[in-house]
Amino acid sequence: MAKLWEKTTQVDAKIEAFTVGRDREMDLFLAKYDVMGSMAHIRMLESVGLLQADELKTLLTELKKIYLLADSGQFTIEEGVEDVHSQVEMLLTTSLGDMGKKIHSGRSRNDQVLLDLKLFSRAEIEKTVLAVSELFEVLISQSNKYKDVLLPGYTHLQVAMPSSFGLWFGAYAESLADDLQLLLSAWKITNRNPLGSAAGYGSSFPLNRQMTTDLLGFDSMNYNVVYAQMGRGKMERTVANALASVAATISKLAFDACMFTSQNFGFIKLPDNFTTGSSIMPHKKNPDVFELTRAKCNKLQSLPQQIMMITNNLPSGYFRDLQIIKEVFVPAFGELTDCIEMTAMMMAQVEVNADILKEDRYDYLFSVEEVNRLTLTGVPFRDAYKQVGLEIEAGKFKPNKTVNHTHQGSIGNLFNDEICAYKNEVLSQFSFNKMHTALADLLAD
Repeated sequence: MAKLWEKTTQVDAKIEAFTVGRDREMDLFLAKYDVMGSMAHIRMLESVGLLQADELKTLLTELKKIYLLADSGQFTIEEGVEDVHSQVEMLLTTSLGDMGKKIHSGRSRNDQVLLDLKLFSRAEIEKTVLAVSELFEVLISQSNKYKDVLLPGYTHLQVAMPSSFGLWFGAYAESLADDLQLLLSAWKITNRNPLGSAAGYGSSFPLNRQMTTDLLGFDSMNYNVVYAQMGRGKMERTVANALASVAATISKLAFDACMFTSQNFGFIKLPDNFTTGSSIMPHKKNPDVFELTRAKCNKLQSLPQQIMMITNNLPSGYFRDLQIIKEVFVPAFGELTDCIEMTAMMMAQVEVNADILKEDRYDYLFSVEEVNRLTLTGVPFRDAYKQVGLEIEAGKFKPNKTVNHTHQGSIGNLFNDEICAYKNEVLSQFSFNKMHTALADLLAD
């Protein structure tokens, strides 16, 4: 099948297979966004006199049919067709003849794929934000539920000071709130329109880039056309850094959960139907979901570096290197969302051991509490520290296993309401509604 760019020379079959790579597979994720971009583009073309009103109406009708195919998962990219852009244009020309060829005026496949990736990333960032927010709510709920249940705190994996399940669950909730800040930055960089930059140097057609920016619900455009092209790779790396931050939070939580469910700790327990068994040891109940989550999230943390190494030292302008980014970037959203949803399900059902600190092995957790108690009676801190230390060395230390922490963010004053307010303030800055309204209007009859 002839390529959009092909003239008289047909490309070698092996060269074609190598250069196309996994584009057909990855572009299926982008199909409906490619159609939406074309719908906005041709509305703009009609407004500047490059399409007739009747042509616009006919093209929009056909594009909506293709959009419905893509949205329902029935869109395919045929063998011999390079990418989603070529497939959409081929479908239009098959149905409408030469009229279908007019949609590419003032546009390059370079700014098409830039636009597709931004529209796709916007939608996926929203899904990620919602999933993170749901996990946050699970963790805050568990923090409030178990706020009075103590557990050991560790430094160097040695018993250190009293902690609580309120602190443990709440710490990961607040970490996710910070991760949402990074997702917000990624959203703001993603939510800028590159369409109209063409191959990176603009067009001699009188394009109205503000019109397509508004039609697609972007906050602004990438103003400089060279920078719009330079933004490919940068946008993906920025988003990947935000995804990696969420993955780091969840990976650490998964490690804690694996450790805390082991018999040597016994702090938490998973429902039996959330664990897997051993083919040889009949007693085993393994936290495989947390182990796989840890591995998947650790892999996701390498994503920014992968993108950086693909784009490193590329000068301005377009290079085919950028195509490879899609292979690691596009699937990452689904992989992370799966991990977030699994973690939320597990954390909501986890059973907490309320009697951990009754065991003598945790007596020394309360050594600092005793030092502080003596200090409050007037004993200088260093003298109190030495007194308790000598009692421990002599085997005479008898802990008082009550704690009275009152400062902000401590065992007795979790500040969960403030953490929730912080999270909600970040969420309020995402312009999801603006995006949905614009795209609904674009797709309306």
